Formats: sequence, C-alpha cells, structure tokens
Amino acid sequence: MIDLCILGTIGGMPVINKFMSSTIINVNGRKILIDCGEGTQLAMRKIGWGFKSLDMICITHSHGDHTVGLPGLLATIGNSGRTEKLTIIGPNGISEIVKGLNVINPYLPYELEIIENTNNTLRFMTTNTKMSLCNESERSNLHLSCMELDHSAKCLGYSFYFKRLPKFSVEKATQNKVPKILWNKLQNKESLEYEEKKYFPSMVLSDERKGIKLSYITDTRPIKDIKEFIKYSDLFICEGTYGSNEDMEKAIKNKHMTFSEAALLAKEGVCHELILTHFSPALENPESFSNNATNIFKNSLVASDGLIKTLNYSD
Repeated sequence: MIDLCILGTIGGMPVINKFMSSTIINVNGRKILIDCGEGTQLAMRKIGWGFKSLDMICITHSHGDHTVGLPGLLATIGNSGRTEKLTIIGPNGISEIVKGLNVINPYLPYELEIIENTNNTLRFMTTNTKMSLCNESERSNLHLSCMELDHSAKCLGYSFYFKRLPKFSVEKATQNKVPKILWNKLQNKESLEYEEKKYFPSMVLSDERKGIKLSYITDTRPIKDIKEFIKYSDLFICEGTYGSNEDMEKAIKNKHMTFSEAALLAKEGVCHELILTHFSPALENPESFSNNATNIFKNSLVASDGLIKTLNYSD
C-alpha cells in the first residue's frame, strides 16, 4: 500500500493555522516530498513520519510558496543522520534556485543530486529509487513522469506510477522444474544459465499486477495535455485555487484553476478520485465550495491540512 499526506493546502502566502501547499508520499517507509514552501518541515514534524528516509523532493516551480522551505528542511535531514544521496527534481533553472537557497547550509553530510527538466527531457523519465526496496509481498518500482504546465513560471506536473512486480509462483516454478537455488534470482527478474540450461523469470512469476498511479498538478491553467497525462489515475491531486467560477477572471489572469475546472479534468481523465488543494488565502472555507467539484466529478474531496490517504493495490 501507499500512504500520502497533504501536509498543507494554502498557496500564495501563509495563513494562521494552515501550511503551504505540499504533499508527502510514503512507500514502505521511503518517502517522496512534493514542493517545500515555508513551514513544510513543521507540517512534516506534526505527522511524525520522520526526515531521514526522504529520498526525493519534486519541485513544481520556483515560486517562494513552493521552495523557500528547502534550506531548513535540508539542514534538518542532515541533522537526522542521513548520509545517502537525496534527489531534487524540478523545472529548468531549479539547480540555480536550490543552490541559492542552500547557501546558508555550507555543509550537508549527504550528496544532493539535482535533476532539471531541460528541454522537457523528463517527460517520460523512469526513475528507480529506493522505492524498489519494498517487502516481498509489495515489491514495486517507481516510474516518474512529468509535463510542462501553463503558469507564470516554468512549472511541472508529476505522475507517479508504482509498478507492482509479479508474484512468485511456487506452482509455476515446480511445473517448470526450476531448481530452488535459482528461485530468488529469477524472482528478481534475472535470466541465467545453470547446469547448461537457461532459466527465465517467466518460469517462476505470475502475470503482471496492476500498480498505482498518482498524479499531481499545480500551478496551472487546465491545458488539454493534462487530461492524457493524468489518465486513469487512482488518485489525482489538483490545485483548486478558486472555489467559484465567479473568480474565473482571476484564475485566467493568475494562471490557476477553479474547483470546477479541476473536477472536469478528473472526469475527462477517467480518474478514480480527486483531491483539491492549493487554495487561495482569501478562500477561508474551501469546503463550502465542494459542490462546484462534486457536481461534475462525484468522487471529489476538498483537502484539509494533515489529511492522510492510503492507496491499496487492487489485489
């Protein structure tokens, strides 16, 4: 299973008792953070998931409400005893932003790997991280894709597909007379030769199992490419800066979305569930506008700070 927490729900600037928009994904104890605005590490500390096992930070864009929490967080991760490499992914120019923010940290006890979406080269990138180090019943690989959005700064949307590896089949291995000494390597998809005979993973593995797709889109107008990018997402997390279509003029001007626009994307993208986040500071009670989403896409939820969601594999 995959756990995630909507750490904060506000865009633009902080408000009392709410954190800036960010989300953390937890896969068997290893973690991915999406965006890191002011106060993100406080939100992380509040849920108690720890800092040392954070392996990847995906930054959507350079605006302060999505980045200025980075130097403090990176220092805290260093103080947690981490020595493994940490990867930061973001749009073109993110290296300069991270290095500038991180100037207050003259020394970190771990390596920072910064990957930029130069010339959109990450659009269909596959990344294998520690997410592959899952237990035997829920082994998976992370396939990460991104797309360029339509905002006032270079901005990326992210799609995470947690590909689940096939189950090991004792029955199949026995039928194919595979020596037990080879089972472990074949289970890990290694083909090999033993006593002058070739053995293949298909001889011990069952059929592929459906994984979990999670898509994250903010800050942007609802451009047409998003629909295909998020298609069949088990969970679609999307900005809903404005609750009402009465604010459409503001949404267009500031390159954001309304609740109804996000819901329409979820519907057209054939998503299973929509969670709305990244609300305008002026939107004091986002829940009161929930009908603007549910009238279009029934399985819509207006996020609150600290909302935890668990996604289960289908089998």
